[in-house]
Amino acid sequence: MNKKLHLVSLGCNKNLVDSEVMLGRLRDYELTDDASSADVLIVNTCGFIGAAKEESLDTIFSLHGQRKKDSLLVVSGCLTQRYREELEKELKEVDLFTGVGDYNKIDEIINKKQNIFSNSTYLIDDEQRVITGSNHHTYVKLSEGCNQTCSFCAIPGFKGKLLSRSLESVKKELVRLRAQGYYDFSFISQDSSSYLRDLDEKEGLIKLIDMVENIEGVKSARILYLYPTTTSNELLQKIIDSKVFHNYFDMPIQHINSDMLKRMKRGASKERILELLNIMRASEDSFLRTGFIVGHPGESDDEFEELCSFVEDFDFDRVSIFSYSDEEDTPAYTMEDKISQETINKRIEILNEIIEKKTQKSLEKEIGKELILVTEGQSSEHELFIGAKKLSWDREIDGEILINDSQIGELEISKCYKAKITELAGDKLLATVTATA
Repeated sequence: MNKKLHLVSLGCNKNLVDSEVMLGRLRDYELTDDASSADVLIVNTCGFIGAAKEESLDTIFSLHGQRKKDSLLVVSGCLTQRYREELEKELKEVDLFTGVGDYNKIDEIINKKQNIFSNSTYLIDDEQRVITGSNHHTYVKLSEGCNQTCSFCAIPGFKGKLLSRSLESVKKELVRLRAQGYYDFSFISQDSSSYLRDLDEKEGLIKLIDMVENIEGVKSARILYLYPTTTSNELLQKIIDSKVFHNYFDMPIQHINSDMLKRMKRGASKERILELLNIMRASEDSFLRTGFIVGHPGESDDEFEELCSFVEDFDFDRVSIFSYSDEEDTPAYTMEDKISQETINKRIEILNEIIEKKTQKSLEKEIGKELILVTEGQSSEHELFIGAKKLSWDREIDGEILINDSQIGELEISKCYKAKITELAGDKLLATVTATA
């Protein structure tokens, strides 16, 4: 019988791509959701902020408590890359460690029972991934590392400078994924709008869009993690004009107060950010996602109130909030005027109330419209509903639409349908399928 493998991928979807690379290298193993029956257990960790580090450690200890005798517990990813010496010394529960440079050597690590830490970050090129979570959508990583110098971010310290895949490498993977039936793609990086800048190409995403549009069968695409200083008006217009890429704009801006933006070392001014956002918002059927950090050192009550007023006035569709995490080896770590966690928590509560209303408004504007939905399986709410997403939305993070009626009979999973949005129940839209798309 094949040996069994249990893998937990934590953190962002960039991590998920790396986890899928490891699954591809370990195809001979039988995947299991039961950690206690696994011969090999892998945790691909996140080490970005305090909460993520805590989740990674909790997961490691939990799996160690469940594992059977003579199994191997392997820990990879950002946490181990960032804190290698401390973890190797302290985590006696772990059998094997590796970082962010050797996902394509995971079979060798297990077979030799040897830790491997390469000096450079691994960037997928021609690896055969095992895609998880969907039969129609997948993430495609464009680059690793980051050339930005945000005050709060430790990523460049352990992931290194920007390293982009070639267009040919991305094309080869897309063609292979299309042959496997995938037609909906999310392109991701730490800073996607800097793609190919390390190869002296200023507008790499424009070239990417041209390339993707010429691959037969790609129905749907979006770009995640645009950065204000490397996003040009020309790029936005290219997205708006595209027949394949949705007017889906994901740009974490972190704050809107001018002094805070400088303190955070974000590069772009408030005026430039507003210019970009207004171009995005004015496009047809646009969808805007952003993120903010609350409680960065020096954030005054007035600066926070300006952020709240801005979020109230501007119609974002989805917003993520992060509590400032005081990370060593970042410029913010040595800054004065630290904000207490109690104050941060109160501010997050205030901002969350505003964001919930904005999300509700975004959902309400869909009522009565006929949209193209893609079915994803049994809903999270009840077995009588089929869970779906608007084709333009990203997977999981933008919400779930419940199909509770069909005018065309039985529906297939991972297929596109035209559907009319009939109502909003809590935070879930309800839809009736009217035709195939």
